[in-house]
Amino acid sequence: MTKALLFDLDGTLLVSDPLHIAVFGEFFAERGLPYSEEIYHRKIHGAHNAEIFPQLFPGEDAQALAAEKEARFRARLSPGTPPMPGAKELLDRAAREGWAVAVVTNAPRDNAEHMMRAIGLDGYFDVLVIGDECARGKPDPEPYLEAMRRLGVRPQDCIAFEDSQSGMRAASRSGAFAIGICSGLAPDRLREAGAKATITDFRDDALPGLLARIEGETTS
Repeated sequence: MTKALLFDLDGTLLVSDPLHIAVFGEFFAERGLPYSEEIYHRKIHGAHNAEIFPQLFPGEDAQALAAEKEARFRARLSPGTPPMPGAKELLDRAAREGWAVAVVTNAPRDNAEHMMRAIGLDGYFDVLVIGDECARGKPDPEPYLEAMRRLGVRPQDCIAFEDSQSGMRAASRSGAFAIGICSGLAPDRLREAGAKATITDFRDDALPGLLARIEGETTS
């Protein structure tokens, strides 16, 4: 049976939180509102734009704000930005081993494609699944299940990588073996959401042992 690696994008394939934190800081400052990284992680990190903007800025055009936020994010993310340490090496190994690979993200398609080009990984993936283009986005497992359908793989043959609680809930509920990337959250927060294991990045010493699962049946 085909094996697969499924990757979130923001915070998983690249360290993007500093950019998002800065852009949201501009929005809060322009409105004279208090802001901190704690506010970002509590109210914004891992959430969907459709939820974020009505809650943060009630009475404003949430769709227009989301579009402006994403445009500002893309402007800050320049070509040549390094991917998460070890990401390229892992994808090269997947190609050698014949493992299928997919990106599963709640980011808008324009952002997702821009991020993948900026970090030089746009040619690596078999499938790109956008949460907004599914019946339900993360934390629902539907985006991961859609990736599995497109790749023709079973949940028990997949390893999924996520950095947010919302994304981890989606990955875990899909039946994949879910691994947390601790780029923004502590390991216990990711385990609360369903992570079977956590790593700092794709060069973590624990990763080879976790990947060994994919050589056999990747059951829990």
